[in-house]
Amino acid sequence: MSSLPFRYVVFSAIMREIPRYVIYDVPTVNIGKAVLEVRKNMGIVPIITYLCVVVFVVSVVTRFVKLSTLPVHLRWEVYPVPHEKGKGHYGGSYLEEYEWWTKKRETSKLAELKVMIPEIILLAGVWEHNKKHWFRTFPFHFGLYLLGGLIALLAVGGVAGAFGMDVGPDGGAVGQVIHYLTLALGYTGLVLALIGSLALLVRRAFNADYREYTTAADFFNLVFFIAALVVALASRFTADLHFEGLRGFFQGLLTLNGSAIPQLGMLQSLEIVLASLLAAYIPLTHMSHFFTKWFTYHDVRWSDEPNLEGSGFDEKIAKQLESTVGWSAPHIAGDGRKKNWIDVVTSSGREE
Repeated sequence: MSSLPFRYVVFSAIMREIPRYVIYDVPTVNIGKAVLEVRKNMGIVPIITYLCVVVFVVSVVTRFVKLSTLPVHLRWEVYPVPHEKGKGHYGGSYLEEYEWWTKKRETSKLAELKVMIPEIILLAGVWEHNKKHWFRTFPFHFGLYLLGGLIALLAVGGVAGAFGMDVGPDGGAVGQVIHYLTLALGYTGLVLALIGSLALLVRRAFNADYREYTTAADFFNLVFFIAALVVALASRFTADLHFEGLRGFFQGLLTLNGSAIPQLGMLQSLEIVLASLLAAYIPLTHMSHFFTKWFTYHDVRWSDEPNLEGSGFDEKIAKQLESTVGWSAPHIAGDGRKKNWIDVVTSSGREE
């Protein structure tokens, strides 16, 4: 019998428990006095949000540290490398220079940004190589970017409200700007992300080429997004048309003031819980490419730092060569992790 990955088991358990708190408000038992006080003052929905934020931050930091400390990768030697000042546009390299190791390298961060910004925001690589897919994935990703902006605006609006600012159509200039930007980013982001996720789900379900390498996890991820987005839109049109309830929720959340949080209906509670769980879940999956892509480009694809004396590479490589070899192929002769890479490359390869 096959078993599901641990993260799905955990999330299934959470999803089974949440409804009884959100809908029936069953009192919390067998937990510390401090948590009981927070539960009493703020309710279970903010507690779930706090926990999910902790999971998100810890997951991102853990993965970032892990990637930052990985062994030195193999050089790709793929050009052009955008940061090559004066050479990137034609695929050149500092290695063209006579006695390049004696000269100071010139790089351009601006040239990197000219490539990275269109890639991140507009998915330029997808547009270049797979336009049909771009029309499905771009609305999804751009919608998520807008929803990220929505979260920032709700946070700013919540804090501003805590300091007495009227955030709304009848407020001052700043309050009106926050209000109308929130509406624009919120509704546009929700609609675009929903259209994109539905289009991607249909593509993966009914296109034979995509279906071959689509896993159950891919379907689960898209259905998770669709559910959260549908509930969010339903909450907007039935209970919180102008995001005032969400802004109040953020105000209470950021100021630790339970009295600032408005009374939440079942749909609003479910919206917040699903969004919180989704935020906690994303960095646990391959969808963490929203920040790991930095490593893919800068530490792998574009890494052309030379191994010169004093650069630090020699120490890293020496340490890496001491790692034992786990490959079982006889021509590698790792001997079941009894040999390190130095032993392997210096052996004759002949049996004694």
